[in-house]
Amino acid sequence: MALLKVGTENNTPIELYYEDRGTGKPIVLVHGWPLSGASWERQSAALLKAGHRVITYDRRGFGRSSQPAAGYEYDTLAKDTWHLLEALDLKDVTLVGFSMGGGEVARYLGKYNEGRVTKAVFMSAIPPALRKSGDNPEGVDPAVFDGIKKGIEADRFAFLEAFLQNFYNADALKERISPAAIHASFNVATASGYEGFLACVDAWLEDFREDLKQVKIPTLVIHGDADRILPIDATGKRTAALIPGAKLHVIKDGPHGLNWTHATEVNTALLSFLK
Repeated sequence: MALLKVGTENNTPIELYYEDRGTGKPIVLVHGWPLSGASWERQSAALLKAGHRVITYDRRGFGRSSQPAAGYEYDTLAKDTWHLLEALDLKDVTLVGFSMGGGEVARYLGKYNEGRVTKAVFMSAIPPALRKSGDNPEGVDPAVFDGIKKGIEADRFAFLEAFLQNFYNADALKERISPAAIHASFNVATASGYEGFLACVDAWLEDFREDLKQVKIPTLVIHGDADRILPIDATGKRTAALIPGAKLHVIKDGPHGLNWTHATEVNTALLSFLK
């Protein structure tokens, strides 16, 4: 519906595509990798029906946003979120991040929030810290991510086809996710820029623990107990434990892409939190 300039590259505008619909309290939805704001369609419909103003946008490099060569680290990505909230002059915002989008939520709240965001939701989200280290033994060996990058560099489309099967636990949830829906996600993902598609893998290793310490607002964490991409013990449970008063809602048998496969339960939990 609209484009927002957030920077330039070689005198060419870097623009975010966003949609701003409905009235009421604003909900800003930040999508996951490697999709776009369109991946929120089942949540957007429920939120609009419940009387909310719903804002979705495409991360730089993805969807209908610009595809610059750089800017895929979380300080820049969260600053893009900041630009959007400032440009629309949003107040009393609920900021919702899915998967990689949870990193934008964490970094925005840790570095950029000046009172506009009053509630937060982390859904199948990447925080608190994926990189395994001496002070983060619950993390993942960085070599795993080197393997992901090699797979993308060799043939990102073949990599993506296998990735989406595990994104939705397609083998176990055939009644909840159709081949056509997976194919639609594949089409959206293949339209992303190669540079952003690859560079975002490095961003996944960002440490958000200090950002989460700054979160002083009501927070909901939604995560599936069958998430193969970001297992709940390494992510959702730890995030909920690090934020005082955070509520953890566990989706039984929920895969990573639970906002599609378990949309009814996700929407019920989300709407209940918003009340």
